[in-house]
Amino acid sequence: MLKKLKRKFVAIVTTLAGLVLAGVLAMSLYSAYVNQQGLIKDALDRNLEGSTEAVPVIGAARKSEAGTKHRSNMLALTVEISQSGVVLESSDDNVSINGPVLEKVVDQALEASSNHGSLPEYHVSWKSATTGSGTTRIAIVDTTAVDDTFHNAFVRNIEIIALGILVLLGISWKLADWALAPVQRAWDQQRRFVSDASHELKTPLAVILANTQILQRDKALPADTRRWVDSTAEEAGHMKTLVNDLLQLARADESVAGTADILKRTDVDLSEIVSSAALEFDAVAFERGTSVEDSVTEGVHVQGDADWLRRMVRILIDNAVKYAAVGTTVKVTLEQRSKGCRLTVNNQGPTIPAEDLPHVFERFYRSDKARTRDGGAGGFGLGLAIAKSTVDAHGGSIQCTSDEKSGTTFTVTL
Repeated sequence: MLKKLKRKFVAIVTTLAGLVLAGVLAMSLYSAYVNQQGLIKDALDRNLEGSTEAVPVIGAARKSEAGTKHRSNMLALTVEISQSGVVLESSDDNVSINGPVLEKVVDQALEASSNHGSLPEYHVSWKSATTGSGTTRIAIVDTTAVDDTFHNAFVRNIEIIALGILVLLGISWKLADWALAPVQRAWDQQRRFVSDASHELKTPLAVILANTQILQRDKALPADTRRWVDSTAEEAGHMKTLVNDLLQLARADESVAGTADILKRTDVDLSEIVSSAALEFDAVAFERGTSVEDSVTEGVHVQGDADWLRRMVRILIDNAVKYAAVGTTVKVTLEQRSKGCRLTVNNQGPTIPAEDLPHVFERFYRSDKARTRDGGAGGFGLGLAIAKSTVDAHGGSIQCTSDEKSGTTFTVTL
């Protein structure tokens, strides 16, 4: 649980910080883009407004309306085109343009509905205007330097974002360890308490059960007294089951957390376990007016603890049989998958409300509060929690779905 919480914490911190960093760099990149487009527009306007015989020299300083000086490092050229598309004259600066490129610019300028445009593949921008004599003047600038600058800035920003996310990931991972340290300590203390308390309770419960068994064998015990002894023995038996369940959960938690190697890692024939459990509960299902139908693929093996896996399978089938409607069939399926195996247990009966589905594997949680241990169907609400802890300890996953059409299905993937 804490590992999942840590991963969520790291993901949230890294995502938020990464978005802020990406936003800042994107704004900076947009500002640079706007400035560069302004430079291009300024160069086009400056060359378009001057005559072709008196175009300002490229690289020369000029004064703006505000009195500040601007310089342009973009090559620029101005041409005048007749109505028939013939180039009449061009600026006489020492700037030349490739013939096919000029032809594309002229064609685009004469056909376009706008008075400006660009040829990104040639790194060229243009702007046109109609003169008093009816000719078309076209200013052309080379934007190679500007485009390269923007491209380099874009690549650098991507690299900064990638590096920043990696740094944030490392920092947030360490920060998560620090932030979750109190939670880890509390979790460890709770787990140790449950384990220690379960161990300590086993001895007095064993004594109580032994004493009640001796009293039950006493033939001279009055009937009224025997009733109280039987009740004490029954409740002590329930308490023993509860203690064993809590101890099982504590051990599973230690295994999942990696603090103890409790599981016996051996080759387990899961097909045999599932088939035996289905056969075992078939008689129980018959008494409840239902039946168990199994479809088990032979030879399905997994690495794990046979005792734990056997109990997990029995819990799921027992749960399905308890809540199956009379006259229905509990279906148990085990099949081999490409990366492991999948066990499904399905029953038709009262569905689990959607709001309760996320909580079915929580300890002591009961979807139907009216179902109690005295009612015959319910237990302590630990069975599914034990099943999930067992699956988690084996590195698998377990899910539950429930609807009117398909019934309630528990799916285990190992």
